[in-house]
Amino acid sequence: MQIGSFYEGNGFSSFTVWAPLRSEVELLIVDPLIRDIKMERDEMGYWHARHVQAGPGSLYMYKLDGGIERPDPASRFQPKGVHGPSCVVDQGEFIWNDSHWKGSALKDAVIYELHTGTFTKEGTFEACGQKLDYLKELGVTAIEIMPVAQFPGERNWGYDGAYPFAVQESYGGPSGLKRLVDRCHQKGLAVVLDVVYNHLGPEGTYLRDYGPYFTEEYGTPWGSAVNFDEAYSYGARNYFTENVLLWFRDYHIDALRLDAVHGIYDFGALHVLAEMARKTNELSRSTGKKYHLIAESDLNDVRIVTPHEKNGHGLDAQWSDDFHHALHTMLTGEADGYYEDFVSMGDLCKAYNEGFVYSWRYSKYRKRFHGSDSSKFDPSQFVVYIQNHDQTGNRMLGERLSSLVSFDALKLAASAVILSPYIPMLFMGEEFAAATPFQYFISHTDKELVRLVREGRAREFAAFGWKGDPPDPQSVETFNKCKLDWESARTGRHGQMLEFYRELLSLRKSHPALKGSERRAFELFGENKSGVLCLSRWNDDVKMLVIMNFNKEKAVSFTGDDVRVSGGSKKLIDSQDKRWGSGQAMPDEINGGASCSLAPLSAAAYELM
Repeated sequence: MQIGSFYEGNGFSSFTVWAPLRSEVELLIVDPLIRDIKMERDEMGYWHARHVQAGPGSLYMYKLDGGIERPDPASRFQPKGVHGPSCVVDQGEFIWNDSHWKGSALKDAVIYELHTGTFTKEGTFEACGQKLDYLKELGVTAIEIMPVAQFPGERNWGYDGAYPFAVQESYGGPSGLKRLVDRCHQKGLAVVLDVVYNHLGPEGTYLRDYGPYFTEEYGTPWGSAVNFDEAYSYGARNYFTENVLLWFRDYHIDALRLDAVHGIYDFGALHVLAEMARKTNELSRSTGKKYHLIAESDLNDVRIVTPHEKNGHGLDAQWSDDFHHALHTMLTGEADGYYEDFVSMGDLCKAYNEGFVYSWRYSKYRKRFHGSDSSKFDPSQFVVYIQNHDQTGNRMLGERLSSLVSFDALKLAASAVILSPYIPMLFMGEEFAAATPFQYFISHTDKELVRLVREGRAREFAAFGWKGDPPDPQSVETFNKCKLDWESARTGRHGQMLEFYRELLSLRKSHPALKGSERRAFELFGENKSGVLCLSRWNDDVKMLVIMNFNKEKAVSFTGDDVRVSGGSKKLIDSQDKRWGSGQAMPDEINGGASCSLAPLSAAAYELM
């Protein structure tokens, strides 16, 4: 069932809303011509008003049982904020110029995560579009936009969205997002949109007034769980599956990143994630364009990416926090919170070789066994990163990795991710070692809610042993500090890092060995050799060896035999090259008996002959 308002043309629209427990629902057109229209109920609790005189820009609300007046829960646009009336949008008005665009394969993706409000000084879709040439030159193939569902005020990460179908007004609204997607496709860039289906709000969410969208059967960190499997769950399931299709159909989005699916509870025979995947595949077949679903999950559960015919949910890929955590602890030495589960180079080796580190293994942090075996799954089904909005913004001060480790360690981290067999994701600004933080920010109007957010953040930080007072999330100064400093991007070390990232991404795009899924990682042992990880990549007869020294102060000497190189080799990239490093680079070739010295916190890649 399609829900919301739909412009039919000639100044007329139709409206549908789900309110199964209400005895009367009226459509209120509040602008330009004020009038009440009684709606008709069908047998499933959907209320309809068809062929109503209301064109694009008309403002409306629903009156429930002759009493409270509420915005449309499936509103496409909230020009007056989360508490104001909804607005009719003509989805067919925009003229698309991307008919040539048929999408791109996930296995070739390099994703760039950005937050619309802080990616540029202006904080709009239009300003984001002016950076597309820069991203294309960098070597990015897709941008991932943090949630744009309408939230309270003008400052928010986006995970407090109250209207999943409405595009944030302060970013540029529906037309602004469409223009950005259209420009991306004309530049050959895909667009991933972050969406939230595990909770809504809390401010401005009026779903409870309409029906049993939530259940108290399960609890989540964000309050009541969405009702995906209890009585009347069909309405909530339809609400969110329709939202999936909206982004693909009306906004030409290429992929959705589903936030925190571990907060989605469904014990029905057809899991709602599987239903979303089936609907997405049906749309792909009908349009001839492949759309993708990517999950964020804390479960390490391969069922998420297992095909339907093998009783899985059938999503295309999922994030791998294990890879991030293993790499982060090697670089920073942090061992608090969930980092206490990642203690050795062996964890990082396992992440390279199998995907998940925790594959039904005891977790000290969780006090239980955790995860499933991902070793048989293709690397293109996992997204990896050295930082993202969560891993940066959920630190007390929002420090980026550039504030925690040295310049050399940053280049080592970039090499570890970009030359991996998985889908690499960059977090905006990491490519030039941005110094600006990314902190948590909101602009709620409910003072009690602001107090609760402040207190909740403080409790989260306590688990990591961080001391001091966190930045005030409600403060506009906190938000402004997070805006990227683009003036610094080409100067000094920032410019050197940017050049290094471009070289790495160019190598990933062009070298045949990096196009295959075959890989093997191993750690060097023996006198003066510990702390060195070797990653072999190959595709048919083309082979590459990436050698990474995680020792912070010690150069490591080894021979070609130690790293299993018996024939000739040719160096492809070195993090200590004089263009961006100390000049203590590895030799141009390594072979069996010759000794080499790898500088501390450095990486080099060789093609093997």
